[in-house]
Amino acid sequence: MRPAPDTGGALPAPDRGRPGLGPATPGMPTGPETGPESGGVKRAAPGTRPPRRPSDGLGRAIARMVAWRAAFAAPLLLAVTAGMFALAKASPFDPVRQYLGDRAVVTDPAVAERIRANWGLDRPVLEQYATWLGNLLRGDLGDSRSLHLPVGQVIAERLPWTLLATSAAIVLMLAGSLVAGTVAARRRGSLLDRLITGGALANEAAPVFWLGLLAISVFSVRLGWLPAGGLTDAASATVEFGDLAAHMVLPVTVLAVSQSSWLVLYVRESVVGVLREDFVTGARARGLRERTVLVRHALRSALLPFLTLLGARIPELVTGAILVETVFSWPGVASASVQAALAVDFPLLAALTLLGTLAVVGGNLLADIAYTIADPRVRTLGVG
Repeated sequence: MRPAPDTGGALPAPDRGRPGLGPATPGMPTGPETGPESGGVKRAAPGTRPPRRPSDGLGRAIARMVAWRAAFAAPLLLAVTAGMFALAKASPFDPVRQYLGDRAVVTDPAVAERIRANWGLDRPVLEQYATWLGNLLRGDLGDSRSLHLPVGQVIAERLPWTLLATSAAIVLMLAGSLVAGTVAARRRGSLLDRLITGGALANEAAPVFWLGLLAISVFSVRLGWLPAGGLTDAASATVEFGDLAAHMVLPVTVLAVSQSSWLVLYVRESVVGVLREDFVTGARARGLRERTVLVRHALRSALLPFLTLLGARIPELVTGAILVETVFSWPGVASASVQAALAVDFPLLAALTLLGTLAVVGGNLLADIAYTIADPRVRTLGVG
């Protein structure tokens, strides 16, 4: 047995180290930063900032992105309005003659000139543009020459129906694209994969109005399962949920199917690429079920670029909504734009063009915000 060291009768110095971690070493923090009082959690030293969590920069990143897009949207909308007036000036169609229709042949020229003066068409184009822009900034969109109603009232009555149809189509498009693309990637090289890929390519080549006419011919004319168009039956005085749902099936389905081709192909290729990654191989090596590997690992990683592609499809969604609403006589703002163009109704057409531009800008902004929320690297690197 080794003899105890001689301390000269003095008591040994107390150990100031943390309990269970041995004696304290030079530079080891003691006191309130660590120890039993703080529950073993390291606190920030006085005068220093606590570490920032990854979610702290989310609000600033989104605010910076919204501000940047708003600054970009203002000159864009101004350029769109200027382009609309330039095209209207170069158009060979006469709004007054289009307004009069067959009566233009027998109408006194003095009456036609009086109508032109009342609409302000006899003034220079720059003066017309300045007047219209000033009224727009005051919230006055003018009156529709074809519907004989204020433009604001026309948009307020028709916009909810367009939003209802397009929202349902987007949900159906996303769900169908994710399922079809994932199944094709899972069964890569099989007959089912070839059918899904070939069907998506054929669907991309088919015009939207042709798909609508085909759906009406099959499901309304031949089979008689669904109504061919409209919001409700002709005999209905009120809008009921069952009647509205039946009339929504064809236009919503055609709009969703017409815009889902590239999404299906992109999801398939993205999932196929992710399934080859090392982390997916490691998940399989740990004994996870194939469904868990596919849904919780591969699909989640493959969906980030999908958000950007979805934002890029917004312009085509607006164009598809115009054609679908026209084919199915859906009373939305998209079909009103066709009516305004045929009637040379510039006040209504200009307002709907601005509304479509805002929809494209807003859709891309929402896609970028969703990408920023889903991928912390975007806000960490300051992308936006």
